[in-house]
Amino acid sequence: MDTSHERLFRLPFKLPTSVSAKKVCVYVAGALYGAGLWSFLDCVLYSKHANGSDLHISFIDWVPMLCSVLGMAIVSSIEKNRLLQDALSSGTFTGSQSTAWQARVVLFLGFSLLASGISGSLVVLIVKFLLKDYTSYPTLGMGINNVLANLAILLSCTMLWIGQNVEDEYNYSLTL
Repeated sequence: MDTSHERLFRLPFKLPTSVSAKKVCVYVAGALYGAGLWSFLDCVLYSKHANGSDLHISFIDWVPMLCSVLGMAIVSSIEKNRLLQDALSSGTFTGSQSTAWQARVVLFLGFSLLASGISGSLVVLIVKFLLKDYTSYPTLGMGINNVLANLAILLSCTMLWIGQNVEDEYNYSLTL
């Protein structure tokens, strides 16, 4: 039986399963998180040991990174089921609406910390490096590494949350 006329594409193409998509998202998120932390620690170590200018990384530069890491920890700890709890519940049998509301508030706070991390690193780049005319690359690179590190952690958190909350192919919700 020839099924070549029934196929849409000439080459056999399969959509990834949810298990493989979850694995890919988790691995990509881990790589982005590692790259973000490595980028930030690289600029911190460069500032401490090899920087020839009078501008160094201080606590002000650490605050956006701390906000991003804390925001990622908060967002990654929220489950999708808690967010949709009142939409899925048919009465008071499966849970309260306050649990879903609390999960949404905590998720908002986590994403707010992530957003403040990336915006804080942009402000530090502009105020500390660009407005004071530190435009030579090794010195300006410390500010750019800070922004790239926070952006990588934001993307890592987003990929991890999407990967953890992908529905399984055979996932059914049974309500008694």
